[in-house]
Amino acid sequence: MNDKMRSCFKALNSKDRNEQFEAYSQIIEAIKEKVDWAYEVWDQLKEDLTSANNHKRSRAAQFLSHLAYSDPDKRIIDDFPRVWEVTKDHKFVTARHSLQAIWRIGLAGDEQKKMVIEALVERFLTCDNEKNDTLIRFDIIQGLRNLYDELKEEEIKQLALDLIEKEEDSKYKKKYVTVWKKV
Repeated sequence: MNDKMRSCFKALNSKDRNEQFEAYSQIIEAIKEKVDWAYEVWDQLKEDLTSANNHKRSRAAQFLSHLAYSDPDKRIIDDFPRVWEVTKDHKFVTARHSLQAIWRIGLAGDEQKKMVIEALVERFLTCDNEKNDTLIRFDIIQGLRNLYDELKEEEIKQLALDLIEKEEDSKYKKKYVTVWKKV
């Protein structure tokens, strides 16, 4: 890991929110591509998934979701349940940010893609008793769209459209369909 990235990870603990956000943004930008330093931060991020600080939990889930692409040892497969748990965080903003990033794990390989898709489908079908269930479903549909846009696999598109058909409320069905316009 270069000094710039080290200082970004350090800045995440700054008292200055602007400095934290700038560091977060730089890290996210860096990990959109493969990096060779994923395992230098992996264990700390795993630990942060259960931090008392909701910002740390959210960032850890997002970073690990991105770093799955840089995970040749496939650690994310064993660590997925811990990352997934943050998508159900008691702080909805933490849960939502995590859920919005988790699709990226599917870019790491077929096994990871299958694992993520199964979790997303299960959650879509069973989240009716959760607070903000329509936002959760929207984020799942958007995540599947993001995965489709990257992988161009028709099965992903069809799966998302099939899930949308299961929505009984026409208002939300219409909202979810808008994610798939222009395909």
